Amino acid sequence: MFAVLKTGGKQYKVQAGDVFRVEKLAADAGEKVQFNDILMLGGDKLTVGAPLVAGAAVQAEVIDTIKADKVITYHKRRRKHSSQRTRGHRQQLTLLRVTDILASGAEKSGVKAAVGCAVSRAAAHGSASTEAKAEAAPKKAAAPKKAAASKSEAAAKPKRAAKKSEAKE
Repeated sequence: MFAVLKTGGKQYKVQAGDVFRVEKLAADAGEKVQFNDILMLGGDKLTVGAPLVAGAAVQAEVIDTIKADKVITYHKRRRKHSSQRTRGHRQQLTLLRVTDILASGAEKSGVKAAVGCAVSRAAAHGSASTEAKAEAAPKKAAAPKKAAASKSEAAAKPKRAAKKSEAKE
């Protein structure tokens, strides 16, 4: 029996016992994960999803987190500009071994769903995290209270000025 699953923007055709690598998942080595986005099941009977096969899943064991081969990009500006830039990148991948293909009953299996590592560009480059943004939100809500307080102080100031002018007379 084989299955076609979708993860990380790609599709993979797998069978029980296959070892394959996908975009980095939020799982450690030795954990079991389950892919629920199954596009097609094959074997004795072919089942094609519209768009997904309901109740089907592929269970896999995480072997390791690895890095792909380095991809080098080279940018050069021509004419009167003498600038050039070389950049390298190694994509992080998760190595998996397929343990089981379920045609039905995926909801009851109790295995953790395979979820990608959602690292945003801002978090990867050291910008403010979502927690810091959440803490900053209440401070903005407190600002109108200060404005209300300053309005009351502004209303009180003319009275004081009137008292001072009466005192001078």
